[in-house]
Amino acid sequence: MALRLKERLGRKFDEEIRFFKGMIQGPKTVGSIVPTSSITARKMASVINPRADLPVLELGPGTGAITKAILARGLPAERLVAIEYSTDFYQHLRRTYPGVHFINGDAFNLNDTLGALKGQKFDSVVSGIPLLNFPMQARVALLESLLDRLPPGRPVVQLSYGPVSPIEARPDRYHIRHFDFIVRNIPPTQLWIYSRG
Repeated sequence: MALRLKERLGRKFDEEIRFFKGMIQGPKTVGSIVPTSSITARKMASVINPRADLPVLELGPGTGAITKAILARGLPAERLVAIEYSTDFYQHLRRTYPGVHFINGDAFNLNDTLGALKGQKFDSVVSGIPLLNFPMQARVALLESLLDRLPPGRPVVQLSYGPVSPIEARPDRYHIRHFDFIVRNIPPTQLWIYSRG
């Protein structure tokens, strides 16, 4: 029991050190000073349909807190495609979650990053990208590119540390819904859902 606890604490410490290192090396690609909490990750993963025939797309998995929650929801690893910009995080994720299709690339350039999967439809998108670090035009373009890859009505769920939606309203092009405010996250997190149709 004590050995198991020691191993778990050791893994958590390694994850937080890796996260802090990623923040120092690429502050624009990391949105918080600590990894996403398991409560936030579970809430975000709750939007996926693990029984759908389509895969799920995850953006910015970082150290894998949300990836873990998506798999715990029952989605088979081979039906999860995850894009991670940091090569260090990407290598860690590949070792930690075998079977998941991880791609080391830029989510803001989806066609090139997805490569052979660029025409793939997804059931839903779960995004941990720190959108507030990017210009609004890039955020809107990313969202529309994601929504083009989803069936009507299926969600893009996005976390943000700001008080309002990180993507401006364009009611003629997509719908925005506040999903949750999670206090038990550092910092407290707003969750937003974007959809069409």
